[in-house]
Amino acid sequence: MSVRKASCLLAAGWMAVVLLGGCKPSEGPMVEGIAGLKNYDWELPPGGFALRKLSVEEYPDFTAAFGDTAGLREAIQRSLNYLSKASSRRYFPFGASPTDRITHEQEVATLSTFLKMLDGGLTSSQLNAAVQEKFDVYQSIGCDEKGTVLFTGYYTPIFDASPKSTERFRYPLHKQPPDLVKGPEGEILGRKTAAGTVPYPSRREIDQSNMLAGLEFYWVADPFEAFIIHVQGSARLRMADGKLITIGYAGSNGHNYVSVGKTLVAEGKLEVSQLSLRGLIDYFKAHPDEVQPYTWKNPRFVFFQELKDDSPRGSLNEAVTKLRTVATDKTIFPRASLTFISTQLPRRTGGGIEFLPYTGFTLDQDTGNAIRAPGRCDVYMGIGDESGELAGRMSKEGGLFYIFLRPQFVSGSPAGPMPAAPVPPAPVPPAGSTPTY
Repeated sequence: MSVRKASCLLAAGWMAVVLLGGCKPSEGPMVEGIAGLKNYDWELPPGGFALRKLSVEEYPDFTAAFGDTAGLREAIQRSLNYLSKASSRRYFPFGASPTDRITHEQEVATLSTFLKMLDGGLTSSQLNAAVQEKFDVYQSIGCDEKGTVLFTGYYTPIFDASPKSTERFRYPLHKQPPDLVKGPEGEILGRKTAAGTVPYPSRREIDQSNMLAGLEFYWVADPFEAFIIHVQGSARLRMADGKLITIGYAGSNGHNYVSVGKTLVAEGKLEVSQLSLRGLIDYFKAHPDEVQPYTWKNPRFVFFQELKDDSPRGSLNEAVTKLRTVATDKTIFPRASLTFISTQLPRRTGGGIEFLPYTGFTLDQDTGNAIRAPGRCDVYMGIGDESGELAGRMSKEGGLFYIFLRPQFVSGSPAGPMPAAPVPPAPVPPAGSTPTY
């Protein structure tokens, strides 16, 4: 997402995300200290463009994806709702050159036209042909300039919690302090003092000074759960009476995130094979005295607010949709866009989980701390433990494609075809939602 916002969700593509591992391009360095892993987080060189325009002959086959459109219309409408806001125009036109430039009007027309196509009674084969006829398709250059993208998964967790401190619930989450200073885009500027604005203290300094006493919001039962909520920027909290409360990002201390999982591997505390959600939780349950020292290695600290609705939201400040929302680097990819992914996704089959080939249309509606390169993409897997188990196993390569209506098919209207009246705005989501642990 932009510097301004990001989602309220939990990234759980553990192995690749934690290690920053992946596919090594010609100029991408190996991940330091982790031999054999390649760099999915290779960054574009200055002036580089993350998308390559395809010839029609290079288009992927979209036919099968049209056979399963559950949730797709809803997700498209949410992108249209975002694009109906004046603030969305600041990110357009998008593109490196006049021939590859995507305008705001083109983005809106793309989604509106595609939505009409879905409801037009065409067969999957006819819809595939219509995409070839009317749409341009771009592919992410990936981590190797050959289109290789690492797909990981993220989800919204649910934790037991209490509105007050008890013997069981001893680890607080905090409201935004009144001395936090933000810029016009929601960026964190620091802490207000009599001498002016200064950098906000680190996680360790905050904890040791107890400077947030009185700002406790809710309490959870496990210190690593509290840390997970800080990393992902939001959660659903289950009260003793069963009531679910959604909390989301209100602000942070402005510090950059440092990966705890990567640190554990670098120090020989964990093997690469142990880097799963279950592996990290098990490690800290077995070594509870190490939770604080290791979480202090991450200086970032997050403040929370209660959300009025229960819909997890992404970096567009719109609700995210299971298997239809993806998170990418919003500094190099156009937000709200119609995308198409081709990879493998984990599915429960019988008593186990296996990876099956998957192609599907998605919307680029989110981002996160770990998603900062053309070779990275997170797929939103849903809410709760089942989604978390699937997300925690997700780490597969594939292709990421962006679809835009060709300029000659865009309406002459300045705004293009627009959706129905937008839903009311929701609370501002956090910066960095699908983070690396």
